[in-house]
Amino acid sequence: MKLLRIGEPGHEKPAILDGDGKARDLSSIVADIADGVLRPDSLADIAKLELDALPEIAGGRIGPCVGRVGKFICIGLNYSDHAAETGADVPAEPVIFMKATSAICGPNDEVRIPRDSKKTDWEVELGVVIGEGGAYIDEADALKHVAGYCVVNDVSEREFQIERGGTWDKGKGCDTFGPIGPWLVTADEVADPQKLKMWLEVDGKRFQDGSTETMVFGVAHLVSYVSRFMSLQPGDIISTGTPPGVGMGQKPPVYLKGGEVIELGIEGLGTQRQTVGRA
Repeated sequence: MKLLRIGEPGHEKPAILDGDGKARDLSSIVADIADGVLRPDSLADIAKLELDALPEIAGGRIGPCVGRVGKFICIGLNYSDHAAETGADVPAEPVIFMKATSAICGPNDEVRIPRDSKKTDWEVELGVVIGEGGAYIDEADALKHVAGYCVVNDVSEREFQIERGGTWDKGKGCDTFGPIGPWLVTADEVADPQKLKMWLEVDGKRFQDGSTETMVFGVAHLVSYVSRFMSLQPGDIISTGTPPGVGMGQKPPVYLKGGEVIELGIEGLGTQRQTVGRA
């Protein structure tokens, strides 16, 4: 299934794509694509629906594919070639940091460069959406806890992240720095999350062209690992790292100035398109 949310910010309706790619309104069935709706039994009930009987939603803004996200957890330096381009060592264990949930926006919403920014950058990433919560999850069972997957642009301000006090969070959590969607693609439609092509372009120039095959730590390991340090709840998102080709890795580095168009996507999970503005 491809689940999505359509409407203006704060007023999104839950929806599902039918076989013809039309969005069907789920608001008579569930309140939102959030919380317990993402548990396996609820998703199984949605899968049984006769979609033709649901009203069509024609047009409208596509919002973030998950509502009321509790935790937006990110993994740093999870592609060895990306670590190399940034001058960092490949970590022995996953690097965990948090992205503010207030950064979350729709896949095609404007990305706004924050005030005083000098080094705003892009990162295409695979997002893992938790369906069944838990703590100390065994790696062998980890994928059973995944509701589905989505595209994430982990927009980052590198000066804030690296040069302004030694913590990553302040360069990762700015408003609009977390476009997610367009869809939450349920796990049953993703045969192998470690074999997905991914790409990102700025103004038509391809900067990132990679695959989840080259992750240092795979999805199952990450779900299990993160659950050792914090319990996971339905609707939590783990953004799993980016392949090479980010702005800071160019020679010389290339950063967003405003006015650019970013386009990105992951095989089977849809595409995003953002115009870059300023706060």
